[in-house]
Amino acid sequence: MEITDLKPEDFIAHIHVDEFSSTPKYKQLTNAVLAAIESGKLVKNSLLPSINELSFSLEISRDTAEKGYRHLRKLGVVDSVPGKGYFIVNTDFSRKLKICLFFNKLSTHKKIIYDSFIKAIGEQASIDFYIYNNDFALFKKLLNSKRNDYTHFVIIPHFLEGGENAHEIINTLPKEKLVILDKLLPGISGDYAAAYENFAQDIYAALEQALDRLSHYNTLKIIFPKNSYFPHEILTGFYRFCQQYAFDHKVIHNIKDEVINPGEVYINLMEDDLVMLIERLIAQKLKIGKDVGVISYNETPLKSIILDGITTISTDFNRLGTEAAELILYNKMEKVEVPFYLKLRKSL
Repeated sequence: MEITDLKPEDFIAHIHVDEFSSTPKYKQLTNAVLAAIESGKLVKNSLLPSINELSFSLEISRDTAEKGYRHLRKLGVVDSVPGKGYFIVNTDFSRKLKICLFFNKLSTHKKIIYDSFIKAIGEQASIDFYIYNNDFALFKKLLNSKRNDYTHFVIIPHFLEGGENAHEIINTLPKEKLVILDKLLPGISGDYAAAYENFAQDIYAALEQALDRLSHYNTLKIIFPKNSYFPHEILTGFYRFCQQYAFDHKVIHNIKDEVINPGEVYINLMEDDLVMLIERLIAQKLKIGKDVGVISYNETPLKSIILDGITTISTDFNRLGTEAAELILYNKMEKVEVPFYLKLRKSL
C-alpha cells in the first residue's frame, strides 16, 4: 500500500469549519472530509495532516481534531499507521442525505428533538445545524447562504419579529426538500412534509382531561409574555376551553405584578415564570394544589419531583425528532400531528 502525502494547506483547502454552525466542530470536520472524498478531492491512501497540524490550520482544539479523526475511523473511512499518521482507507461509499437543520433556539426540549432526530436519521446523513435565536433576519440570511447545498431543510419556524413574512422565503425552497417541524406556518404552499403540534387543540384537550381537578377552582390564568415566540394558537385553545366550561379567565403578561388569590389556576409557558410563581406562592403561604393550582408547559424530570410534582402539559419531543427523520428516510410528503400529553400531579 502506497500512502500519498497530503500537504496541510492542500487538505485545508477542502475543509471548512463554520463558526456560525451549532453542529459540533468534530462533526463538521467529519462531514467535510466525507464531502471531499465524495467529490474526488480526497482519494484513497491520502495521508492526512497530523493532529497538531489540523488543530493549528483549522484553529480548533487538539481534542476536537482527534475526536474528528476517531469518528472517521469508527465509520471505516480513516485508519492510522504508527509513525506515519492518519490516512484515507475507504472511498467506496455515498451519503445520499445532506440535511440542514434550522432551530429557533436550543432549550432542553429542543435538544431532545435534536438528539432524537440525529439518532433516527443515522450516521450516513451529513447534518449541519444552525440556531437563529428567533431572529427572522438571521434566519433569512442563513437560509439564503445555504440554499443550494442540501437534500433537505428541516425548519422550526418560531420568530419574535418579522415572522409574518417567513412563509415567503420558505416557499422559495423546493417542497420535496422541506420538512417543517413543531409548528405549521400559514402561507406555506404546496405539498411538503411536517411533524407538528396542534397548539390550539392540544391545550384545549389537555385542560379537558384535567376538568375534574380544575372544577375545584374558579379562575384560570395563563402567563403569556409579550413579544413571545409562542404561537398565539395556544391562547385560542385556552379561550375556547374557558368559554366552553364557564371558567373566569385572564391572560397575564408578567407574573411579577399579578395579584394572586386562592381559587386560581396558573398555566405557565416559560421556566423563569414558573420559578417566580412558585416563589410568590410560598411567600404568600398559599398551598399549591389546594389554594392555587399550577400547570406547566413542557415535561421535564424535575417537574415530577418539585413540590411533590408539578402538573404538566407537553408534546412528545422525542417523537417530534423521530417523525421528522422518518419523513426524510422514507421520502414521505405527509403532515404528522404529534400527540400531546397531560401528566396530573399534586400541583393541581
